[in-house]
Amino acid sequence: MIHRVSCEMGGKTLSVETGKLAKQADGSVLVSYGDTRVLVTACSSKEAREGADFFPLTVEFSEKFYAAGKIPGSFHKREGRPTQEATLSARMIDRPIRPLFPEGYFFDTQLVATVLSVDPEADLDVAAAVGASAAFSISDIPFNGPTAACRMGRINGQYVVNPTWQQIDSGETDMEILVAGTKNAIMMVEGGAREVPEAEVLEAILIGHREIKKVVAMVEELTKLCGKPKRQFQPVAVAATLKAEVEKQAKASLQKALKTKDKHERYALVDAARKATLEALVTAEQKEKNSDAASLREDQVKATFDLLQYNLMREMILTDHVRIDGRDTKTVRPIQVEAGLLPRTHGSALFTRGETQVLSTVTLGTSDDEQIVDTMFQNTMKKFMLHYNFPPFSVGETGRMGGQSRREIGHGALAERSIKAMMPAYDRFPYTVRIVCETLESNGSSSMGSVCATSMALMDAGAPFPKPVAGIAMGLIKEGSRVAVLTDILGDEDHLGDMDFKVAGTREGVTGIQMDIKIEGVDEQIMKTALAQAHEGRIHILDQMAKAIESPRGDLSKFAPRITTIQVPVDKIREVIGSGGKVIKEIIAQTGCKIDISDDGKVNIASNDGTAAQKAIDIIRGIIAEVEVGKIYKGIVKKVVEFGAFIGVLPNQDGLLHISEIAHERVNNVLDYMKEGDEVEVKVIEVDKSGKIRLSRKVLLPVPEGGVPRSSGHQDGERPARGDRPQFRRPR
Repeated sequence: MIHRVSCEMGGKTLSVETGKLAKQADGSVLVSYGDTRVLVTACSSKEAREGADFFPLTVEFSEKFYAAGKIPGSFHKREGRPTQEATLSARMIDRPIRPLFPEGYFFDTQLVATVLSVDPEADLDVAAAVGASAAFSISDIPFNGPTAACRMGRINGQYVVNPTWQQIDSGETDMEILVAGTKNAIMMVEGGAREVPEAEVLEAILIGHREIKKVVAMVEELTKLCGKPKRQFQPVAVAATLKAEVEKQAKASLQKALKTKDKHERYALVDAARKATLEALVTAEQKEKNSDAASLREDQVKATFDLLQYNLMREMILTDHVRIDGRDTKTVRPIQVEAGLLPRTHGSALFTRGETQVLSTVTLGTSDDEQIVDTMFQNTMKKFMLHYNFPPFSVGETGRMGGQSRREIGHGALAERSIKAMMPAYDRFPYTVRIVCETLESNGSSSMGSVCATSMALMDAGAPFPKPVAGIAMGLIKEGSRVAVLTDILGDEDHLGDMDFKVAGTREGVTGIQMDIKIEGVDEQIMKTALAQAHEGRIHILDQMAKAIESPRGDLSKFAPRITTIQVPVDKIREVIGSGGKVIKEIIAQTGCKIDISDDGKVNIASNDGTAAQKAIDIIRGIIAEVEVGKIYKGIVKKVVEFGAFIGVLPNQDGLLHISEIAHERVNNVLDYMKEGDEVEVKVIEVDKSGKIRLSRKVLLPVPEGGVPRSSGHQDGERPARGDRPQFRRPR
């Protein structure tokens, strides 16, 4: 039986249907929003993954180019590995639903969102997120939902639910924030803004949450209509006696470890405590007698040990108000900053905060370096890129190198969004800009360290970056009514805490925001407190960054290309390019410059050689120059004919030097005076209505001795009547 529910969202009808497509999945829904259609399916294994100690959930966002009436641009003409946009969408779906599965549910679970039809006016990510929640809710898979999502924008001061792709891409909205949550709490926030104050960002999030409640009610209605009974699941219980044994064996050593500031020393102490606990509670004799029972006991000891560590750290913060490294809840770790670290890059900066260190480099390029973006929505060129790398040595480990993980793509996108909000417009700074952030050390929020390092590197590169941008990560410890919001969290506080809330921006407002939680949501007061503490921390970091560099350098690196922009009339573009690009190719060959011409007549000339750039400018200006009557030009004889010669006075502009205008005396043969390739000084005496140019050489020559020209009485540019032309007579 087909069941369908719907509600209004952002001025459009959002509907969820089940019972027609993909019926063998544990849960399957078709979401319709405008002309957008997304099929979302959920499946979960009936047997737990052996040896798993985490929830093995995978989320796939399957883009289909046919959904937008397009054929993929790849060589194989079919969809390949997920695009960056698909990866970001998958992460967005994953993060709000993951905390809502029961503890100890170690069954392989997969959610697939297949895009069947795309409407640029209807938010695809929102439709997929709603579908994910609905598919799990109507299935027999244990899930403490439903959730929903919406995207918030603001146009002319008015908040807008689910702004269109065009409104976002054109910059019409000054914020773009995706909000996800349950009916009771906010689960995830992700987005960017153009220096929007924290209070206004919070208002947008709360408006979004009100919209989410409507959609959650719709999914609950569908679940009542056709939801399956949830499968029986009972996590493996740990005996109270074992908990007591683990606590007795490990508590003292764990407390000592958790008060150790150095990360690697702390990890070594924790590992030693875990090993000692296992040796004490899982004996060799037990392993020999019953290997299966011993293996189960070993797993239980490890899980209980980890739970004890979790509780001890949280209790230390909530009761003693002391964190792992000895800080209070609002103190930022020590910061060291350095700009201009690398001699040959166009810009560089090193940002170190505690045990997190990021090196950021800037490379300035031309339009030839733009990235081709071919998605379901657009086929365009990308001029600003930020790439984030997280090598295994940054945490003192070995690991696979090559390719980017979903985490690296997500962190890079957050940092890029945070910086892009303050990048100068392309017409002011016509460069393709690539940022690379290398995480050299990591112990908490390397993505926000990337924002800080990038801001300084751009100023070191001499880019007209108007204001420095900094970022900071906030954490949360919540046990019942006891709450602690933590500024500048460590890796352990992220792992053992309840929230990772990253906020980036200038002194005036927010440019990037991301929140993930591990509990079933946070309320308005927690978010308000976190935003206020983040603002304080951000100002402190900006003050520290100013010690290295406060404003952009006065000039670009000597290794960066210099781009000069000139404007040519639109009707002259064809002349500059030439037939088949002949003219522009000749200019490039002569000067070695890179030259880019846009449809509006802007010409960008890029070169490291100022002399070469000026030569290219002069050539182009010569091509577009208009011949002026009365002006003297040094031209090249292009062609000699019986009645005169054609002289190139400007590039692509020739004039006729009539035989009567070559010399004062009578000229019988033009070749007696000039030949092709000669340089000749001439004066423009007329440009007629059709654009034909008449030249004279003789008016620039001295009058022959004894020759007396008869005055014509005309001004430059006026063609004299035949009877008024100068005549020379021999004296009687």
